[in-house]
Amino acid sequence: MWTLREASAVKKQRWFPLLASLVCGVAIALHPVAVQAQNLWQRLLLQGLQVIQLSNISPRQEVALGQQIHEQMLRQGMRLVRNPAAQNYVNSIGARLVSVGERRGLPYQFHIIQDRDINAYATMGGFVYVTTGLMLRAENEAELASVIAHEIGHIDQRHVIRQLQQMAIAQGLMTAAGLERDRGVQLAMELAFRRPRSREQELEADRYGLRLLARSHYDPRAMVTFLQKLQREGGAPPTILSTHPAPRDRQFIAENLIRSGLSNECVVSPQPLCGTDTLAYQQQLRSF
Repeated sequence: MWTLREASAVKKQRWFPLLASLVCGVAIALHPVAVQAQNLWQRLLLQGLQVIQLSNISPRQEVALGQQIHEQMLRQGMRLVRNPAAQNYVNSIGARLVSVGERRGLPYQFHIIQDRDINAYATMGGFVYVTTGLMLRAENEAELASVIAHEIGHIDQRHVIRQLQQMAIAQGLMTAAGLERDRGVQLAMELAFRRPRSREQELEADRYGLRLLARSHYDPRAMVTFLQKLQREGGAPPTILSTHPAPRDRQFIAENLIRSGLSNECVVSPQPLCGTDTLAYQQQLRSF
């Protein structure tokens, strides 16, 4: 049996939601911007669109977006090498480099693309790709590791995300809610696989990659020798250089960084772990 006080409290509880709705309605009426924001969210919910906020994207969202890009590339005809031995070999190099990096929590994936062009790619969420042409052109494991380390640098420094945000803003695709996910996947694919990165980002990835090589006990000079090798190629430059600006500058800067301290014991006393044994590398490739 309710008391008079309880009945009065119930009446207040019934009136409060109505009063709150009335206040919200007045606020929206007084602020057209609030109406626009509300309508935007309603449209997004009704259309079932998923949006991403690039300014504060979480690692989980980054990985999910990277997975979508990977699946889309497979649908568009990207052919991966399915040889378990080759995959395990590249995975071991990648894991060794990631273990001394800044984003060890990302579930990195390393893939080999069946392609005679000399190239490598990276997209968000820890997805790294090297071509069979690049693996065959590398003289030793350290040179292959230098390319993988460079691509890890792009991911750990969030270069694709930063470029994606800049492009979306420039094209007017960013809204108050964020960037529509499907459009974001298409833009990110174009950035990762078809568009060159800025000079600053390339040099930043080189510096970061050299640190990874030195800390993981690969010979850091392998980055320099691989750049030199590609520049000496006759005819058209390898794809990896056509999408990476100023290769000669990158080589000189890498040499200076090594001389200034981005080095390790491999420079003084080569060891098996340094990855410079050409014969061992060739045997490894033949085993695939």
